[in-house]
Amino acid sequence: MTSAVYRNSMQAIGKLVPEKLQPLWKHPAGPQTIFFWAPAFKWGLVLAGLGDLQRPADKISISQSSALGLTGAIWTRYSLAITPKNWSLFSVNLFVAFTAIYQVARAIKYQSEQNKQAVPN
Repeated sequence: MTSAVYRNSMQAIGKLVPEKLQPLWKHPAGPQTIFFWAPAFKWGLVLAGLGDLQRPADKISISQSSALGLTGAIWTRYSLAITPKNWSLFSVNLFVAFTAIYQVARAIKYQSEQNKQAVPN
């Protein structure tokens, strides 16, 4: 029943979509699929990562940022291995990976500087 309601809803909405946007609407990774919505909502992780750039380096979790960066890198690769190629998923995961890797670099640099200061001359 749910799939029938969904299909009927998408057909009704599809009639309202302007002709110029019909190719996007009907695309295999378009707004009628999870391939569109999952990356759209995942941009929230990118925004959170960009917000964390203001976080002091001593408050960054290297393990958490590493896991997020690795996940972003894996999904970046996966988005090009699936059919249809999902460029939206590719771009969001690339940004997730880059922001997380940058945070890891900041934290490691901070820890290295702290270790140098702790070593007595």
